[in-house]
Amino acid sequence: MQLHTINTGFFKLDGGAMFGVVPKVIWQKLNPADDKNLCTWAMRCLLAITDDNRRILIDTGIGSKQSEKFFSFYDLHGNDTLLGSLQQHGLQAEDITDVILTHLHFDHVGGAVTRTEAGILTPTFPNALYWTNEEHWAAALQPNAREKASFLSENILPLQEAGVLRFAANNSYIYPQIAVKFVYGHTTAMMLPHIAYKDTTLVYCADLIPSAGHIKQAYVMGYDMQPLVTLAEKQQFTSRAAQENHILFFEHDPHTEAATVTMTDKGDFVIARRFDLKDY
Repeated sequence: MQLHTINTGFFKLDGGAMFGVVPKVIWQKLNPADDKNLCTWAMRCLLAITDDNRRILIDTGIGSKQSEKFFSFYDLHGNDTLLGSLQQHGLQAEDITDVILTHLHFDHVGGAVTRTEAGILTPTFPNALYWTNEEHWAAALQPNAREKASFLSENILPLQEAGVLRFAANNSYIYPQIAVKFVYGHTTAMMLPHIAYKDTTLVYCADLIPSAGHIKQAYVMGYDMQPLVTLAEKQQFTSRAAQENHILFFEHDPHTEAATVTMTDKGDFVIARRFDLKDY
């Protein structure tokens, strides 16, 4: 199996929201904020090309169909785009066979749907199946007040209308080398793809551990619906990653694509090695 990083550009989010209860004097060293207290974050997707030529995309970035006013809140920048990055690997939208959506927040699913010149909303990848799960789909259709602004109907309903949605079960395999495991702290039933890759397992961390700066247990986002659940999930997740030398692939870290972790004598988890996926 081949794995390729698919960069879709950068955006900005409030640093306090991204680091939760951690004081700014500490998190500022990890990701310095601008004069509006906004930090830069990546929207990094992953492409898996299997030996039998399935072309599986994980997450889709924020997309380009929202209004200028909407995008102005997030200061989109950078030269990379979803389709442009796929083209660098010789692929067009029509070549993608599967899209795994870790969850349906706008910065992860926005690129899944495109608005045509005629104003019609249609799946960006016309030949692909789009994977989510029943629990999360239900939560996205009837969101709580805190999460409502993250679930945009134009990002998800066109997939249902086109008949391309598929629901995965927890701990199931979307492909023999790609399993999805659910976590519940950030949002209901977020899916973490676990990929058998070379001599280990690569885990697409989505928003459980959005960046290398979130490895420490107390670094939990203010966006998480159940922060104490996230805390427990991170403990279990990073412990296993350290023991089994998993590769952690970070969706939002502006600099670090991937890393391995280790546990210190004090029981803390720290980054052991940072690297780009192409260098592994």
